[in-house]
Order: sequence, then structure tokens, then C-alpha cells
Amino acid sequence: MSAEVDLSPPEVPEPTFLESLLRYGLFLGAIFQLICILAVIFPTSKGHEYEETEFTDGKATEQLKKPKGLTPQLRQKPKKESKKKR
Repeated sequence: MSAEVDLSPPEVPEPTFLESLLRYGLFLGAIFQLICILAVIFPTSKGHEYEETEFTDGKATEQLKKPKGLTPQLRQKPKKESKKKR
């Protein structure tokens, strides 16, 4: 009953270059994702504020509107006229 118990830590092989590259690449990917998520939550673009002020101006909105009469005509394809076979 006096058996010795080996309490030493198990031998772990050294990580290879590919394993360490993968590990740090995953860390960088996670950091990039967090930055992207924070950018969506807290937008701080000054150009966006400039666009909003431009759209509130009446003259700017009139210039941006396209004539509605021309757009449906451009989208329509000419219909093929086919002869009925008898």
C-alpha cells in the first residue's frame, strides 16, 4: 500500500512553428472581430455627420431626387413579338 504516486506534471511537447503561428493568428482574428463589433456599436465617423447635415438642406435633397418618369422606362425590356404557330 505504500505505492509511490507520480505527481510531476505530464510532459508537453514544445509547440511547433505552425501551431504557434495558428495560435497568434487566432488571437489577432479575435481582436479584429472585437474592433469591428465595437465600430458598429459606437460609430464615430465625422463624414457621416457631414452627410446628415447636407441632407437636411432643402436644395441638396432636390438635387439628389431622380425623375421618376424615366426610371421605369429604362428598366423595362422590350417585349419580343412572336408569331403564333398554327
